[in-house]
Amino acid sequence: MCESMSTRRRAPRPLKLLLLPLLLAAWGFVQCQAHAACLPSGDPGIRDLQTLVNQDAKSALLKVQALLDQETAARHPNTQRLASLYDVQAQAYSILELEADARESVAKGLQFATGPQDPIRLDLLATLAENVYDQAEIDKADQLIESAHKLQAKGSLADTCLLIGRGLLQFRENREDLAIASLTQAYHDSSRPGFAEPRILAAGTLSTVLRGMGDYGQALTLNQEAIDWDTKQKAPLSLSVDRFLRGRILLLMGKYQEAIDEFNESGRISAQFDDTQGVAFVDVRVCEALLALGQLNKARSSCDSALKTFTATKYWDQAKDTKALLARIDLAQGNPEKALTILNEVLDHQGADLLPIRVAELYEWRARTNAALRNYRDAYLDLSEYLTRYTTVNDAERSRKAAALRARFETDREIERNASLKRELAESQERTQRQAQQLRWNAIAAVSGVVVIAMLVYFLISNYRYRQQLVRLASQDSLTGLPNRRRTAELANAALAAAGEAGTPLAIAIIDMDHFKVINDRCGHATGDYVLKGFAHASRGALKPNDVLGRWGGEEFLLIMPEASLDVALATLERLRTLTFGIRLPSSGAGMRVSLSAGVAIYDRIVRSLDELIARADSALYVAKNEGRDLVRVADENFLSSSGIRRVTRF
Repeated sequence: MCESMSTRRRAPRPLKLLLLPLLLAAWGFVQCQAHAACLPSGDPGIRDLQTLVNQDAKSALLKVQALLDQETAARHPNTQRLASLYDVQAQAYSILELEADARESVAKGLQFATGPQDPIRLDLLATLAENVYDQAEIDKADQLIESAHKLQAKGSLADTCLLIGRGLLQFRENREDLAIASLTQAYHDSSRPGFAEPRILAAGTLSTVLRGMGDYGQALTLNQEAIDWDTKQKAPLSLSVDRFLRGRILLLMGKYQEAIDEFNESGRISAQFDDTQGVAFVDVRVCEALLALGQLNKARSSCDSALKTFTATKYWDQAKDTKALLARIDLAQGNPEKALTILNEVLDHQGADLLPIRVAELYEWRARTNAALRNYRDAYLDLSEYLTRYTTVNDAERSRKAAALRARFETDREIERNASLKRELAESQERTQRQAQQLRWNAIAAVSGVVVIAMLVYFLISNYRYRQQLVRLASQDSLTGLPNRRRTAELANAALAAAGEAGTPLAIAIIDMDHFKVINDRCGHATGDYVLKGFAHASRGALKPNDVLGRWGGEEFLLIMPEASLDVALATLERLRTLTFGIRLPSSGAGMRVSLSAGVAIYDRIVRSLDELIARADSALYVAKNEGRDLVRVADENFLSSSGIRRVTRF
């Protein structure tokens, strides 16, 4: 049984740990597609199998495997039928959360469905999008889908299904603005007859995206479309998933008892299919709702049951999530020592193996637990870490963009409803009125059509301009005007690849403003912002044209210096260090000056990824800080054999 990516999937693997930092404000990623096929097969036998996948995926797998064995044993196998069978097999694996098996089936099917516009190939690509999570897999799937999408007629069934796949990948890459545009277009295009399956897929996926952005009303409306479809089609697996997702929305809305009812119904269906993992996901969310209602003993029972299953199935990330809830129960029941032991275990890797928003929450609860034990110093440190991580995750500007895009979606839906009502009115009056009346209404309809067309043209032009602006804003830090973390990571990866191919030097430096917290505390956050903007402005006089300075987070910056030897890099950093002295503080900062510390690392063939290069520079920065600040230090060449990496770089 599938789940939203927040819980009923394994936690996403690091995507070079780029993805998820923001949208997970509601801990909701895009659901695995609960409905078997976006492009239903024209072969009645295959179509029956696709229907069976929604009803009983395990039985469908057994039948598909028998047919595959029969087909491959034939002297002259039917390649189209083989491709179709692998497509159904991949869909069944996807619903059962066997992502690796689903990807393998897709790869086998693509060997037989090679035509660029072959419907089977396109459906395989749509299934692939549902089952990729790390950055390399997403990049490959995105390239395949984009290439196929360019060949489709706009508004066609194939075009709509590929739009859904593209929107899913965009959302997993933290490009929710583009994801909403793709999914909204797919939702609108699938309103015509014969597009029932993609309509429900688009509605379900868009519901989860909007849930993650806090638009619970729209998320519930779209989710209800999926539930109504599941009920009509008698698809219990899909119904179980969509009712679980409804429970997640209600839980986030604070409607705890309603959420519990939805979860219990989802769990009842899962139990019918012996889906122990599905039941465990239900149990942990019921535990969360009961905890919010103060029913601690019932909550503990649900969490204990979920933890037993997650431990047995080695879902370690879900096990940690469940343990965190148990720690909260222990704290509420007056056992802070036990709660602290559990939270220390959950945070054993400083949150590197957990979702960012979950990590922020865990630091907050550990701060409360330490405070209950009178460990005030540790409580303060945990609270500071919570505030830092929470600020990073919740980007108000991104929420404003999402709200604007949601408003555009609402406008489009209203236009669609109005156009439908006008058509029905015209048809009714044509049957009852005389010829003169018919001519009059036809004239009105013609004028209305011109107005609607003019409005649509205006909306398309406005939307294009707005998307262009969003693309720019999405890559720029709003305070300093420098490239933001995501864009800086892209540029750094490109520079690393170019250096590797051409054999040219490359230097990477992590720059940190010294005593920045003290400046903030003494002079105010406005002065802190002034220092960051001043540093960004001063850097223009120190860098070469092909150097890139980007904001990495808080008071940290990443400097990329292509074709720069160590001497050149050190000279550049020294110029930056000198220019930084010119940033003047107000009178409240008397006795203080602005300075920076930096760690620099030089690319060599031993480096296998940008993560390693940045980690080297980070280690050197750590040395510069320890040796008194206002220093530049070079990474030790023996860094890789050291255990001194103080954090994993996530982007």
